[in-house]
Amino acid sequence: MSDDGHLDAALFLRRGASRVGAERIALLEAVAALGSISAAAKHVGLSYKGAWDGVQALNNLFDAPLIAAQPGGRSGGAAQVTERGHAVIAAFHKVQAELGEALARLEARLDAADGDLGGLFWSLGMKTSARNALRGVVTNVTPGAVNSEVTLRVADGVEIVSVVTRQSVGDLGLAAGKPAIALIKSSFVVLAKGEGLVTSARNQLPAHVLRREDGAVSSEISLALADGKTLVATITRESAEVLGLAEGEAVTALIKAPHVILAVE
Repeated sequence: MSDDGHLDAALFLRRGASRVGAERIALLEAVAALGSISAAAKHVGLSYKGAWDGVQALNNLFDAPLIAAQPGGRSGGAAQVTERGHAVIAAFHKVQAELGEALARLEARLDAADGDLGGLFWSLGMKTSARNALRGVVTNVTPGAVNSEVTLRVADGVEIVSVVTRQSVGDLGLAAGKPAIALIKSSFVVLAKGEGLVTSARNQLPAHVLRREDGAVSSEISLALADGKTLVATITRESAEVLGLAEGEAVTALIKAPHVILAVE
């Protein structure tokens, strides 16, 4: 996803096990501008060894060297991008631009045919540190003086409620029928067993344990909701043992509404 919110294309050129992507093209361009592999490495955020490995991979991948370098060690030896290297840089950017234009046209056609299809591609482009990212549609917004309650349907019969500021509702354009994604840290998901639970957690989602992975202190519990949606909870290993969590066990996932972050395109 680009900074302006539109889809962005990531291009890799591959031959055998080797490939060239934007990072190595950036290295090429830095060498061309700075005349030194060590200086180029610092510029693009690589170690000296990482930069040299990249140079060697580039030179091995093509039929002629892309970078001509003279030994200089970490203090910096002379290096220059060859004519072949400049041609590769130009070709890469041309293909990348063409791919980006094609993707933009595809996104526009999908949105015209069915606005939800473009959102599917947006979901693929999202990056977040939250372990759980569940796409859904807003079904209700209950405004308040300071905070508002937003209900998001993420699967058939499964709704997640989030409490966000009234200002955020306006900024994000949240309204019934609008797509959004619920972001939930796995540590915010509390698990419980049994029926007739009385709890202050606004979200009480019935689920079944798909998988349990134990660490020395914590356990990661993967849960099945409905329509193929899943949720991950991180709890202490002792709690997992006490609850007897095993594959197929029925549980209830408890999530406080303020712990649900909402994101939109």
